[in-house]
Amino acid sequence: MNNRNHIEHVAHVDGVERSYGAATTLGHLVFPCGQIPMLPDGSIPEDITSQTKVCLDNLEKTLLRCGSGLDRILQITVYLAEKEEFEAYDLAWRERFAGMPRPPRTSIFVADFRGTKRIEISAIAVREQGME
Repeated sequence: MNNRNHIEHVAHVDGVERSYGAATTLGHLVFPCGQIPMLPDGSIPEDITSQTKVCLDNLEKTLLRCGSGLDRILQITVYLAEKEEFEAYDLAWRERFAGMPRPPRTSIFVADFRGTKRIEISAIAVREQGME
């Protein structure tokens, strides 16, 4: 039975306890947590181009676990630390979304990210038919 009102809380794949889940699904919608540029070994690349790529890789992995993908994003919000890095971030973005529709995007400049991260990405996506 498909229950469009069923909320599923998706745990992080590594099993590490955090203050937030990896994603929440509601029917055909996917709400992943904000994605940061952390590699599996816990390191964070230095430059914004690499950080953008890692964030999008992490987002894609979470979406795929939930039956979605980058091509199924409905809306995306990007938080950036520096206005001067916008062009490099946007170029990495365009390269990643080449050949697929680019989702609506809002880019917001923020101050005081923790650690060395320069970017965080939040999205809303839709799951494949039959996944709800």
